[in-house]
Order: sequence, then structure tokens, then C-alpha cells
Amino acid sequence: MERLEDLEAFVGVVEQGGLTAAARWLDRSVQSVSRALATLEDNLGIELVERTTRRSTPSEAGLAFYRRVKPALEEIKEARLEATDSRIAPSGLLRIGAPVLFAPVYLMPVIADFMRRYPEIDVELKLSDRFVNFEEEELDLAVRIGELPDSDLKARRLGSLRRVVFGAPGYFARHGRPRHPDDLQRHACILRTVDRHPNQWTFQINGRTRSVPVSGSFRADTMTAIYSAVTHELGLGFSPLWQIRHLVDAGQVELVLTSYELPPVPVHIVWPSGRSPLAKTRLFKEYLLEQWPQMGLE
Repeated sequence: MERLEDLEAFVGVVEQGGLTAAARWLDRSVQSVSRALATLEDNLGIELVERTTRRSTPSEAGLAFYRRVKPALEEIKEARLEATDSRIAPSGLLRIGAPVLFAPVYLMPVIADFMRRYPEIDVELKLSDRFVNFEEEELDLAVRIGELPDSDLKARRLGSLRRVVFGAPGYFARHGRPRHPDDLQRHACILRTVDRHPNQWTFQINGRTRSVPVSGSFRADTMTAIYSAVTHELGLGFSPLWQIRHLVDAGQVELVLTSYELPPVPVHIVWPSGRSPLAKTRLFKEYLLEQWPQMGLE
């Protein structure tokens, strides 16, 4: 059985590029790191690091071993922190980022329950639909809807959300229902002017993603105005389902073209990877993951 200290020394050598740098990073002596690496290689029976007088680089086997060991060490580190923190009531300020429309309706009930459970934790909620810089905004974690850009952030997937076409029953009574996305060209569609391509709605048709042209006599720059226009029977709307769930449940709008929907949009919790998350951050992350199935989102 490999010792944790030996594995940490190996990871340090790989990431820091040498024994001396790894020793400085781990706050250990060079001799200690060298012995740990040699012990690990003896136990495994393979050379993990090729050493020269100037640099140490992982062998092919060492690089494969590193890719498996690194995530496991991070999990062990977090488990140790959780065990230590469980003896102390979590406290302090937790800064959370979230989308503007999503947070008040869906995230706030979770935050309120979380704060009642952990009264020593204060929460600052920062709302923005853009992918903000964590350091500039001083965020501990954030909820993000959509595909994540390449970054050094860590992420856990919460779930996914549908994007749907919807209309008022009165509109359908007068104009009929579209049966295929191409039918939208004969319907009034409410366009969101701030979208990149407001005159195109995208669907999954015959296994392929395809955009269809849409038009209408009313357009707006906010989803709130679009929902109002749809309920006043001015045309059809295109929106994430979670944003109109209350209208669907109330019978004010109905969904169409559901068999042509794009794959659901992913939702993630993200947090910085450069440091181990504090107890308050880990607790909220796990609490939100636990509560997601009860939030009625799809």
C-alpha cells in the first residue's frame, strides 16, 4: 500500500518539475522527497520520473499514473477538510454568483433554507448573466446555465434545462398549432432583440441541428416583455422552460414542437480550482446538489 506522503511527493515532482522545487512546494526536505519517490517506484516496480541533473520529467507510465492519482489526492484532501470542519460550526461570508432571472425564483428558497440550517453563515448574492471573473467579483462559487467555457474552474453538473416553443391557448384557437419547425414561417413569432440571431430559432430535426427563419410584428429586449406578449396572444415565444413554468402550470401558455427540442442546456456549480474550498462553500455546494431534484426544474 502506497503511503499518502509518497504520492504527494510524486505529484509535487511532476507539477513542479524537479525534486528541489517539489520540496519547497511541499515544505519538506529534498532528501525526504527523493526517498518518497524512490519508495513509490520500488513498490510499483516502474520508473515514474526520469531524472537528470537539471530537471525531472514523468515517464510515460508516470504521466498515466499522475492523471489517476491527482484527482484521488484532491478528493482525500477535501475529505480531510470536511472531517476537520465537522467539529466546528461553519461561519463567515459566502459569496454566490447566479443568473438574474434564475436566482430569485429557484435559488433563493435554497439559500434561505441553507441559512436557517447554518445561522453563522452570511450570504452575498451577486446576479449576472455573463460569465464573471471569480477573482474580480470575489466569488466563492456560482451557478451557471449553458456550456462552460474552457477555464481553470472546477465544476459539478446540477442538471439540465429544456428550451421550448410556447403560445397562448387563444392564439392556437385562431391560428392553429405548428406541427413542424418549418411551420413557424406561417406563424407570428415574438423575437428577442438582444439574441445573437433573433430571426432564427434552432431545433433538432431528423437527428441534426437546424435553424429555421422566424418573424413577427412584435419584438422586445427582455423575456418579461416576451412572456407578456405571448399571454396577450401576439404570437409564439421561444424560452427556457424554467422561465415560463408558472405560466404553463397556470394554463396561460401551452408547449408545442416538443419532439424537436434541442438537447437540454446543462447547469453547473463552478468554483475556483486554485484553492481548496472552505467549509461554507463545500456545504452549500452539496446542499444545492441535494436540493436540485426537489426544485421542479427541467
